[in-house]
Amino acid sequence: MAHQFPASRIVLAAVIAVVTLATAPLDGQTRAAAKPAAKAWTQGRTPDGQPDLQGIWTNATITPFERPAALAGKPFLTEDEAAALEEQAADRRAKAEAAPKKGDVGSYNDFWFDSGTKVVATRQTSLVVDPPDGRVPLKPSAEAARDRNLTNVDTYDFMSPWDRCIARGPGRMFPAGYNNAYQILQTPGYVVIHHEMIHEARIIPIDKGPHLDKSVRQWTGDPRGHWDGNTLVVETTNFKSRSAYRNANADTLKLTERFTRTATDKIEWTVTVDDPTTWSRAWTFAIPLTMNDQEAIFEYACHEGNHAIKNILSAARAAEASGTR
Repeated sequence: MAHQFPASRIVLAAVIAVVTLATAPLDGQTRAAAKPAAKAWTQGRTPDGQPDLQGIWTNATITPFERPAALAGKPFLTEDEAAALEEQAADRRAKAEAAPKKGDVGSYNDFWFDSGTKVVATRQTSLVVDPPDGRVPLKPSAEAARDRNLTNVDTYDFMSPWDRCIARGPGRMFPAGYNNAYQILQTPGYVVIHHEMIHEARIIPIDKGPHLDKSVRQWTGDPRGHWDGNTLVVETTNFKSRSAYRNANADTLKLTERFTRTATDKIEWTVTVDDPTTWSRAWTFAIPLTMNDQEAIFEYACHEGNHAIKNILSAARAAEASGTR
């Protein structure tokens, strides 16, 4: 005669079986199917409805501005190549920081240089992404004028506003050796970008209004912004001739920037530079901005009237007097 189990024990056994199945280890395929999908990032909004770009951002990088000749025809590095460059940059940074401890002060600037290790280096072989060769299409006449101005120490007239601590000009957000921090703030009708280098605040109206009259020129130009979906588009004209980027023609120079937030900690930033008298075609620069709310934006203590210009010019006069220049 078959053994009869109480109904309560049958129910208990069924419960144990269900719990065992529910907690049993899953194989890889089953685990992947059971894993909840990652929550998709969505663009946040400011109280007045603008796509939210606010925060402190950095674009420190070890990617060269233009593509080196050795990498011609290669727009991207492999992941291993990019990792090797990052490792070299980190090693240089570590040696610079350790130098004073070893009694070897090295170069003062080595300590301050931003090696790009704060962000993942881009796999681009140049920050110039258009033209496809990664090179700025500078006209020969403009190149000759640029080279003369870069090496001319006859007069302070050839010194840039950046040399004189007045303004960095249109290139204020291009990565530099240090101080690559930018704070974006938004208010109704405006976006403000605070730059650490030279310590400027760029106030951008986003009302699609017209530019200032051409007779009104500014060190950093006249920016006008508008939203294209979730992308902030900023067009800047009306530069002073002394502050025009790379000695471009201030009357015809136009910069078009696009800021698109793609993740909690990323903004894709591109700049298209256009001046038909300086470049044979418009060209575009691209780099991600990476959020770093721990980055302190200190005062940039350069000031007009410091000794740099005086010393550069006096050294040039001394070289001329000695016949070495």
